[in-house]
Amino acid sequence: MSIRFFKPYTSGTRSRSVSGFSEITKFFFLKSLTFYSHRSKGRNNRGVITSRNLGGGHKRLYRLIDFKRTKLGVEAKVSSIEYDPNRNSRIALLNYIDGEKRYIIHPRGLNIGDSVISDFESPIKIGNALPLNKIPLGTYVHNVEINPGKGGQIARAAGAFAQVLAKEGNFVTLRLPSSEIRLIEKFCWATVGQVGNIDISNIVLGKAGCKRWKGKTPKVRGVVMNPCDHAHGGGEGKSPIGRSRPVTPWGKPALGKKTRKPKRLSNMYIIRSRSREIV
Repeated sequence: MSIRFFKPYTSGTRSRSVSGFSEITKFFFLKSLTFYSHRSKGRNNRGVITSRNLGGGHKRLYRLIDFKRTKLGVEAKVSSIEYDPNRNSRIALLNYIDGEKRYIIHPRGLNIGDSVISDFESPIKIGNALPLNKIPLGTYVHNVEINPGKGGQIARAAGAFAQVLAKEGNFVTLRLPSSEIRLIEKFCWATVGQVGNIDISNIVLGKAGCKRWKGKTPKVRGVVMNPCDHAHGGGEGKSPIGRSRPVTPWGKPALGKKTRKPKRLSNMYIIRSRSREIV
């Protein structure tokens, strides 16, 4: 992936950079695998805002991604690498030998014309999908299932990967992108390789308008609000929050408060949490 920089003609372009889109080979999506998806803009069925700072943004069509890789034993070739407005990674269009076409998340190093397959005994090659118990130790994987047959949910963002650390009994130990070490059932499927578009973290938006294009509205700090609007509001000038600890607009502890339930059933599968604490 390449990054394109702007000349400082305006203050908005002075530090702005965008993707060079050099890896994209096709700029027209496949209509049969796209559809319109309603964007709630943070509102519930009554029109009340339940998630703040969402709304607006450019129009999007959703690309149907094959997270399950259920087409077993059928080889496919990569026909194009395309842009997806709904995620920061690229997507690859697969043409199966039986004529079917599907989108998958584009792994790093997968090129046009490469062959991929999803099978129980598929070779350890970038883009191939197989169960975790068939993948050697130390291998980088992405699009990892949490429950067998549910589809990949772990390591789907640009540049993300999980690493297979150990196998014991019915579980495989993975190091997740958050550095958490967790047990996953050995029958869960994963795709070999790292997600592409790894330079996405080096892009600088440059101006507030770029955030609006992505569907994010401005955030206002609580300390500049009135007391009726936020617990941090009120006072003269640059006042402190006036509390023993920061809180949300609804009075709940914020900024560092752990929100994971201590009795959550999946805690038993976490060997080491991302905060480096032994669970």
